[in-house]
Amino acid sequence: MAKTSPGEFMRQVQAEARKVVWPSRQETVTTAIMVGIMMVILAVFFLGIDSLFGWVVRQLLALA
Repeated sequence: MAKTSPGEFMRQVQAEARKVVWPSRQETVTTAIMVGIMMVILAVFFLGIDSLFGWVVRQLLALA
């Protein structure tokens, strides 16, 4: 593999940086809202699962 000079490396970095496509404000807001909704759904789901397991454990301990 050939060594690249620092100047050539910087030109390659700039060329790659120009290829980056940034999301629009609307896409960013939409994605943030979807992440928030999924976070709430998963939090409620795991709260339910944790409550169910806690109830099962309490019932099993009550038998002992």
